Amino acid sequence: MERHFEKVEEILKKYGYKRENLIKILLEIQEIYRYLPEDVINYVSTAMGIPPAKIYGVATFYAQFSLKPKGKYTIMVCDGTACHMAGSPEVLKAIEEETGLTPGNVTEDLMFSLDQVGCLGACALAPVMVINGEVYGNLTADKVKEILRKIKEKERESANV
Repeated sequence: MERHFEKVEEILKKYGYKRENLIKILLEIQEIYRYLPEDVINYVSTAMGIPPAKIYGVATFYAQFSLKPKGKYTIMVCDGTACHMAGSPEVLKAIEEETGLTPGNVTEDLMFSLDQVGCLGACALAPVMVINGEVYGNLTADKVKEILRKIKEKERESANV
């Protein structure tokens, strides 16, 4: 896919092409593409005079960056001890049944991506998942499927508008 870099260039200009702004630059780029594409990393490398390996080092060190496409709705399921004991395996199974997703993957239509994480810091609400920053707790398989169906319905309605 041939990519146009106007938006990337706007971000670079906004931050003055300064190395100390690399994390901010990468975060804004990821907001546009939902991940950090290789060709964009190479463009940033050339524009900023930073070796691509250095940019990859930053992108792989910080958990908020992804080198693989993420869905419009990023689902994170906690599998820490409290969540695991309270039923996170059933939450993951319900997500797979509803979307076909397993951890670390994205749906073909880029609607959903799923990550299994060690702890989300909401143990009192176990089991927990977060979708685009919104926390859902005390989950059951049925609740998970209902949440995902509502998101799908909302997307269908907005597509028909």
